[in-house]
Amino acid sequence: MAGHSQFKNIMHRKGKQDAVRSKLFAKLAREITVAAKLGLPDPGMNPRLRAAILAARAENMPKDNIERAIKKAAGNDGENYEEIRYEGYGPGGTALIVEAMTDNRNRTASDVRSSFTKAGGNLAETGAVSFMFDRVGFIEFPASVGDADTVLEAAIDAGADDVASNEETHEIYCEQSSLAAVSKALEAKFGEPRASKLIWKAQNDVAVDDEAGEKVLRLIEVLEDGDDVQNVYTNAQFSDTLLAKLAG
Repeated sequence: MAGHSQFKNIMHRKGKQDAVRSKLFAKLAREITVAAKLGLPDPGMNPRLRAAILAARAENMPKDNIERAIKKAAGNDGENYEEIRYEGYGPGGTALIVEAMTDNRNRTASDVRSSFTKAGGNLAETGAVSFMFDRVGFIEFPASVGDADTVLEAAIDAGADDVASNEETHEIYCEQSSLAAVSKALEAKFGEPRASKLIWKAQNDVAVDDEAGEKVLRLIEVLEDGDDVQNVYTNAQFSDTLLAKLAG
């Protein structure tokens, strides 16, 4: 069970409590507002806004919440957020990239550093681990849109570089400059994707034993629980045994 979403899906299934969903919706709304502020408030003309709305829909965020977040940007309301990337090392020699949006850089840096320290990792300088990752386009469809061969053929025809399929999803990767074109071509064939965005993809995965794997997942969970953290990426490769245990 490999790919960008291998632990994301499990962790989302674990926590659907109201408090968790409320925090998730707040982060999704923040991304929608920032995306709308940086470009046009029209998702058809603003790829980043479209990606943010797709992410919100995938989490069943109410339409009213989405529209309110866009109007907030149009009205120039709310805080002005700064986008920051943090990099660090986790248990088992793993590397992590943390993307945050904040209106207080010092607070966020302190929170992220504390999360790393408590989980047995350490925050590093910018650039310390990002060279081990590629910035790529990522498009996700449910497995129900077609079998692996069908999706692979369509993805390659659309200009994608790689596809990882499993029993739940098809994860398609492409050059970051090609994301909009590849996503549009695949949407014409398979319908609206679950996700279409830029991510950090590890060049090489680092296999970790289950003990270290649990610690890495705990670190990711703690980081993602931070109000300012939007996304966390890692090069850790978790065993099927650990993922099955968590899924259960």
